[in-house]
Amino acid sequence: MSFGSKILKYQEEIIHDLAELVTIPSVRSEAKEGMPFGEEPARALNRILEMAANMGFATKNVDNYAGHAEYGEGSEVAAVVAHMDIVPAGEGWDTDPFTLTKKGNLYYGRGTADDKGAAVVALYCLKALKDENIQPKRRLRAIFGAGEETASNDLEMYLQSEQMPVMAFTPDSEYGICNREKGILRLTVSSKEHTSAVVRQFSAGTVVNAVPAKAKAVVMCTEEVLAKLQSAADRVEGEFHFEKTEDGTEITSIGTASHAMQPQEGFNAATHLMKLLGEVFSEEELGGLISFVNRSIGTELHGESLGVNVSDKESGPLTLNVGLVGIYDDTESIGIDIRYPVTAKGKDVFSSIAASALQYGLETTLNQENKPLFLPESSPFITLLQDSFAAVTGKPAEVYATGGGTYARAFEGRAVAFGPFFPDEPDRRLHNTNENIDIDRFMVHAQVCLEAMYRMLTQ
Repeated sequence: MSFGSKILKYQEEIIHDLAELVTIPSVRSEAKEGMPFGEEPARALNRILEMAANMGFATKNVDNYAGHAEYGEGSEVAAVVAHMDIVPAGEGWDTDPFTLTKKGNLYYGRGTADDKGAAVVALYCLKALKDENIQPKRRLRAIFGAGEETASNDLEMYLQSEQMPVMAFTPDSEYGICNREKGILRLTVSSKEHTSAVVRQFSAGTVVNAVPAKAKAVVMCTEEVLAKLQSAADRVEGEFHFEKTEDGTEITSIGTASHAMQPQEGFNAATHLMKLLGEVFSEEELGGLISFVNRSIGTELHGESLGVNVSDKESGPLTLNVGLVGIYDDTESIGIDIRYPVTAKGKDVFSSIAASALQYGLETTLNQENKPLFLPESSPFITLLQDSFAAVTGKPAEVYATGGGTYARAFEGRAVAFGPFFPDEPDRRLHNTNENIDIDRFMVHAQVCLEAMYRMLTQ
């Protein structure tokens, strides 16, 4: 029997503490003094650190950017890194997203899968090591960030004052071992004026790193043009609803949310609504921004029309998601999330998009770039994780690449993503409605996590 099985006796306590953390709606909000991501992420971070302190661990909160609980002694530090912030709940839940709700083996709630469940498990793995009085070769930390979902500088700020771990993993992906993470670009393409003659407003999305499930446009049009729009809606892909207003029509487009790293799993309500408008209105009527999207992006997922559809054997193709749209009285903008292959150059992708947008009089701003991560399979740490996985499951852990961005890339080639979900599990609806964990499968993850932490502490 593996050492990792010792976590099983803590299952009820894990669920109890997860239930409390799910009640905290830790979505980023306006910064306040000492709370860079707003009140609720700070509250969630402080609460899990209180739980750790009550278990007898030394804890530290680095200005509400991130904090840790620590066990052991030694000059080196190893770490497991999870996050306490969440994406907005969104609409369409079958349960209260901020109440942990059990249905069969499934526990529903925002943050259960991404990433509060894994955070609580990491803390209880520390507790199991402490309760077993395991003698350490180094210190082991459970690090909790507060700004992961908004791709903020939480770990960057934490690592300015805290020791860089010699090895770390983040349980914020799936098994086997993610040793390759695509680069991430976050862009805004905008106009400083309202350029559309017919679209008064257009709004879509809540975060740039999710496919928008709903989009709304207020369009000035006659009864005749409305009839054309309704006819076009029967021809093009998508679900559209029309409601007459004083001077036109409000069109609602219904899509399906998914994480931006896998836009093919969703259906983009915004780009499909723009495509509908393009069926009836000219580019001159639609203005520069919508015309740019329709001609240069369309409903494509890999940047073909932009000329940025690069791919490599190590990590696969570039993906592109229009996650945010805001067209109002005096501004027009879209937010784009791009995941580019590990062998590509982000600056080349950005330059190509900026040049295309400029043809429509639009300005492109680079908001963020996360460089790719690539940790060779021959690394001793990869072997440690593979052995830990095999000790619990009896199966090898393969290495793989992802378009997702995890905390692993903050650790300068010393970290990977590892768990908590298994490839054969159904969609856990990360960043979507009805987020959940299967407690039986999740406790297998807990065993793998403890086994790996035991080896990180002692080997």
